[in-house]
Amino acid sequence: MGIGASVFLLAVGAILAFAVDYTVSGVDINVVGGILMVAGAVGLLMTTLVFGRDRRGDTVVTEERIVR
Repeated sequence: MGIGASVFLLAVGAILAFAVDYTVSGVDINVVGGILMVAGAVGLLMTTLVFGRDRRGDTVVTEERIVR
């Protein structure tokens, strides 16, 4: 799951949890929103941990100047 999908899940979960005032029989919209927010937060954390390792700068770049 990428950063965009995680932020999308967080946003949809927050909308369902805090802004929607609708009842569906057998489904609690607030709980669904909370679950989506948790899933988005976990996805954002995992994406940051996994892709953060690739961009640490472990490689050494050397520069050689040729003077003529």
